[in-house]
Amino acid sequence: MAENHRLPIWSAIHADPPLLVGIILLCAFGLFILYSASGGDAEVVQRQATIMGGGVLVMLIVSQFNPHVIRTWAPSIYAAGLGLLLLVLLIGVEANGARSWLDLPGLPSFQPSEVLKISVPLSMAWYLGSRPLPPRFKHLFWSAFIIVLPAALIIIQNDTGTAIMVAMSGVFVILLAGIRWRIVFFGIFSLLLASPAWYLFLAQEHQKNRILTFFDPYRDPTGAGYNIIQSQIAIGSGGIFGKGFGNGAQSHLDFIPESNTDFILAVLAEEFGLLGILCLICLYLFVLVRGFFIAYSARDMFSRLLAGSITLTLFFYIFINMAMVSGLVPVIGLPLPLISRGGTAILTLFISFGLLMSIQTHGKEMGK
Repeated sequence: MAENHRLPIWSAIHADPPLLVGIILLCAFGLFILYSASGGDAEVVQRQATIMGGGVLVMLIVSQFNPHVIRTWAPSIYAAGLGLLLLVLLIGVEANGARSWLDLPGLPSFQPSEVLKISVPLSMAWYLGSRPLPPRFKHLFWSAFIIVLPAALIIIQNDTGTAIMVAMSGVFVILLAGIRWRIVFFGIFSLLLASPAWYLFLAQEHQKNRILTFFDPYRDPTGAGYNIIQSQIAIGSGGIFGKGFGNGAQSHLDFIPESNTDFILAVLAEEFGLLGILCLICLYLFVLVRGFFIAYSARDMFSRLLAGSITLTLFFYIFINMAMVSGLVPVIGLPLPLISRGGTAILTLFISFGLLMSIQTHGKEMGK
């Protein structure tokens, strides 16, 4: 009797079951919290669910491509991202104080800067993955150029939060490439020395206000400090067990601005307390650990650098939002991944997950 060599459905569609389960659980958790944060607005939740469903489809499409094919596309994707950023400077649309959106005929509005969260680590992994490691000085110079150019264009759009995320996604590739620690410490020391000069001569007024508000939110309790004060009140009032689903006074009485985007964590903390936050952290840890495992087991340097950078960027994203909402870092306007309401940012995350699945599933095929 002939053996049945049919592949499992997961292998056939190039999906990684543990990562897929973690993502679906996070999406379900996010929709549950979003329903309360939006005041029971079913239309908002339905729209978010539709975007997430589209994101899953995009993730599975991306996972079909072999990492070696994706590697050859990296420079073109990077160039296309830069082109879109330049287009924003010419015909971009302003929203929430940042001119970072494109509204082209026949297409939904989107943020081209989100594309750079993918193209920068892709380009960095492409560039450093084929060179001797740890990287030499000339390679570090060109790596810095690859990172700084899009970050600078995004800063011009007045979107500092996204610029930081794009820059860090590239920096993580350099760190994973084995850069010497003395260079890392020198870079950190140089940034600290340059910070006062940046604050005095380059920082815009709203950036200075954010920094001053971080140190003392009550200097302007009804203005710049309002968001963080209300967020801290909501987190503190939730205690260990929270007030219950839909019973958050701070969010439902509209004390928390951006309660279903940047500050949705405050809604979770108020309604479900410390236990709700720990549940969310456990779901994130499950996805992060799987991402690190995929990076560790990758079969070539490009895949290892890319998977590691994607996972570290996701961790940085989560950490910065949670620290921002808690008042531990200045407010820079970053949503909570897969929990906050969003569009382009969510699709970008799913593309990242698709790359992780591609690295894991195609790596298994190579190892057979």
